[in-house]
Order: sequence, then C-alpha cells, then structure tokens
Amino acid sequence: MIRMRAKTNPKHDLPLNQILKGDCIDVLKSLPDNSVDMVFADPPYNMQLGGDLHRPDHTKVDAVDDHWDQFDTMKAYDELSKAWLKECYRVLKDTGTLWVIGSYHNIYRVGATLMDEGFWILNDVVWRKNNPMPNFRGTRLCNAHETLIWASKGEKNKFTFNYDTLKEMNDGLQMRSDWLIPICSGGERLKDEDGKKVHTTQKPEALLYRVLMTASKPGDVILDPFFGSGTTGAVAKKMGRNFIGIDREDFYIKHAQKRIDAIETGDMASLQITGKREEVRIPFSMLLEHGLIEPGTKLTCSKGKKSATVHSDGSLISNNEKASIHKMGAKLQDAPSCNGWTYWHTKSKGKAVPIDELRKLMRQKVAQAHMVGRSQTESVDKPQMLS
Repeated sequence: MIRMRAKTNPKHDLPLNQILKGDCIDVLKSLPDNSVDMVFADPPYNMQLGGDLHRPDHTKVDAVDDHWDQFDTMKAYDELSKAWLKECYRVLKDTGTLWVIGSYHNIYRVGATLMDEGFWILNDVVWRKNNPMPNFRGTRLCNAHETLIWASKGEKNKFTFNYDTLKEMNDGLQMRSDWLIPICSGGERLKDEDGKKVHTTQKPEALLYRVLMTASKPGDVILDPFFGSGTTGAVAKKMGRNFIGIDREDFYIKHAQKRIDAIETGDMASLQITGKREEVRIPFSMLLEHGLIEPGTKLTCSKGKKSATVHSDGSLISNNEKASIHKMGAKLQDAPSCNGWTYWHTKSKGKAVPIDELRKLMRQKVAQAHMVGRSQTESVDKPQMLS
C-alpha cells in the first residue's frame, strides 16, 4: 500500500502529556498527520471467555471479562483493528514505530491487519512472564507469554533503535527478542478505594521501560490509544518522554491521572541516550586540524612492530604507500578490514595509547560546542594534547 508523505507538525500543536477522553478512533482523527514518534498500543484482546473461571479452592479468578473486551464477531474486532491502525499510521512520523501487544487470542489478527495498513514488521518480541497465571482447568498449556509486534511505516523507513543502549542493559550482549519480566503485582498494581484492581490488564512498568529504551529518545512523543491504567504515561514521564493518552472510561482516566501526577521526571542528563551510533562522527583529519596530532607523527601498532607516518591530509604513509588509517592497518596485517582507531597508537607519557583516545577528546569538545549552540567549525577550541 502506497502512502503519501505527510508534513511534520511542531510539538506545540499536540495535546502533550494529557489523557484525552473519548473513543480512540474519534480522538485519533483529531491529531495532526506525521506528529508522534512512537505508538504503544495495548488493544482489547477479545478473550472470548466462556463462563466463570475458578481456582482449585473454588475461589473465582478475576479474569478479563470487561465490557470493552467483548465483541459480537471476529469481523467486528477486525474492523476496530483496521480503524485504529489506519489512524495510527497517519499520525506516526515516517521515522516512528508502532508497538502493539496481545495474546494468542488477537495478536495474529492484529498482525495481519497492520501489515495490510502498510506497516513493516521489524521484530516480534515474546514477553515471558516469571509468574504467569496457571491454567486452573488443566485443559491447556499454562499461557506464560504475550507477544509484542514492533513495526515501522515501511520496509525502507529509518527509525530509532538504541542498539548500544540495549546491549549495555544486557551485560554487553545483544538484546534478544525474548524478554523475561514479571507480570504487574504488589505495590505497582493500582487499586481503587475498595482495594480492588483498577485494571485487569495493567502492564508492568519494566516492560514499557524496555520498549521505550529500545526505540525512543528523551523528548519524543509517545501515543497510547488504549491508555487504561496509564503505564505508558507513567514510564514516559519518568524517562523524559512526552505522552498522549486516549481512553473513554472516566474510572481509568481518574486513576491514571493520579498515578502520573505523583511521578517526577528524572534528571535529563541521566536520561540521554548514549552509544556508538549516537556519537558524533570524527574524521581522522579533524585531529590534525585541531592540533591533537601533527603531520609527520609516527604511529605504531600496540606492539610497535608495524608503523606508519601521518600525512598532512589525514592519510598514513608506509613503505612508500599511502592509505587511510583503516586501509593501512588492514594492509600491514594482510587482513580484510581494520579499525584504525584502535589499531594505531601514539606515545603518551612513554606509553602506547590508541588514537581513539584523541578522538574521544575531540568528541568532548564538539559536544561542549553544540551545548552552547555554536557550530563545530567555529567554536571548537584546541583540546589538550596527550603528552
């Protein structure tokens, strides 16, 4: 399905950090095109429960039997899915992504519909629950997971993915697509004045934290068209993101708003996304321009066995051949590739130091210049050289 590119609307046109009351389709239609950075949707699951469910001790299970989760036919459910997904596609920026969560009751139907509406599936994530509800009747496997679909607006669309941040969160390993997170319980579970659960399908904050860390940045706008107990808004506020919530139930809106009002946003400096993909690109020649290294400097490998001389244009010379720091490193090792920043070393206090340390100094100066609103070429002072 071909979509026309929409114009970007400024954030001040949006009802930021508000819960909008009404039917999600009607409210979505009031939002401007191409205006939000992420959609997180927890739509009705259409559980199709037949009769009450009881534990072995004959106590009744507080299952999902709310009126908003009941549909007369599968066609009616599919029509709802098509309507809200169509509107979410419209309001989502071309660089934005959609997350939708569901169970085996609905996620496959929603997945097919979102593909029909033009979304491109990036991953499906399995949320494995540490503490799932048992299958009390003993007629099926214990349903211990739910599925999240992560999708962009098209196969070739660029989108936010904080790869290095997730790797850091996962002890230096690539983040996998199976997430082991407990269901919402204890003090996190919202209760009303009578001590009853506010919402039957409240999601844990840890799950939303992982989602927002995966594909958003501080200041982004996160839309939740099925706001419910307000987990999306609560986590967004903690993480320095903006949110827009939609719900039609006064009861949910009241408790979600109270929950969010009690939250304070974290220190913005500690919320910034860091990682190799977010770092400013520094060409080797920039180190020469700002005096961090001089033409004629001899660079060596870590063991000092291979060497090359720095040319004034930022290339290296060795054995009468000239190449970039990466290509020269690869050639001298007879290797297909080389990271010249870590391979080549210079002397500092009598020790061999990777030239990557000089690049880090340069990045610090560039970052400082950007923070005060000056351009890189006009305001970067000469950093202190290693000596």
